[in-house]
Amino acid sequence: MKTKHILLALMVMLFCVTLVAQEAPVAQDTAQFKITPGRIVHDSGYWGYAIILVFVIGLVYGIVRYIQLYQREKVDAQKFYLKLKGYIKNDQIEEATKIAESFKGTTLGFIFWSGLKAFGDMRKANKRGEEMDRVVQNAFEESVLQTVYKIDSGLSWFTTLAQVCTYLGLLGTIWGLLEAFYGLAGAPDHLKNQVLTEGIAKAIGTTAMGLIAAIPLSLIHGGLFGRAQKILADIDEHTVKIMNALSMANKG
Repeated sequence: MKTKHILLALMVMLFCVTLVAQEAPVAQDTAQFKITPGRIVHDSGYWGYAIILVFVIGLVYGIVRYIQLYQREKVDAQKFYLKLKGYIKNDQIEEATKIAESFKGTTLGFIFWSGLKAFGDMRKANKRGEEMDRVVQNAFEESVLQTVYKIDSGLSWFTTLAQVCTYLGLLGTIWGLLEAFYGLAGAPDHLKNQVLTEGIAKAIGTTAMGLIAAIPLSLIHGGLFGRAQKILADIDEHTVKIMNALSMANKG
C-alpha cells in the first residue's frame, strides 16, 4: 500500500505542476479572450501557488484515507456476522475464530477476533457463566477502544484545508485590490488601465482559485465522513449481535 500511496501522490503532483506550467493565453481582443486554468493560476500569482499547495496536500491525504476506508475496511458486515453466528450456533468456536482472524486487517474483523479468542480461552480454562460474559465483554470493549477511533480521526482536516483555501483566496483578493489602488496612485496615465486590470485580475483569480480548491476538498470530506459513519454504525450493530450470540452459547 505504501508504494501505491507514493505513486498516487506523484501523479497528483505531476497533474498540478502541469496545470501551473500552462502558459496563460494572451488575449488579442475581447472576442478571443478565454478563461483557462492556466490563466487563472497566472493571474493569481503567488497566492495561487499557495492555494495549489494546500489543495495538493488535501488531495494526497484524501487518497490515503480513501484507501483506508474503502479498501482496507472493505467487508460486508452483515454477511460476516451471519457466517460467524452459524459457527457459534454449531459450537464451532475455533473455526469462527480462524475466520475472524483472516479479517484482522479490518476493524470489525479485529474486534470479532478479539472477542472470539477471549471466549475460546475462557472455555479452555473451564470458565463459564457471568465470569465468561464479563471477560468476553471486556475483550470486545478493549478492542473497540484500540481501533475505532482511527476510522474517523483526521477527517476534520479536510474542512480545515478547505477553509484555508477559501481564506487564502479572500486574502489574495484584498491584496490584488490593494495593489490595483496603490498602483493607480503612482502609475502614469497611459499605464493606469493596465495596472488596474492586472490588480483586479489577481483579485478575482485568487477568489476563483480558493473556491475551486475548497469545493472538492469539502466533497472529499463529505464522502469520507459518510463512509466512516457507515463503518462505525456497522461495528456498533454487529458487535452487540455477536456478543449476544456468544452469551447464548455460554448459557447453552
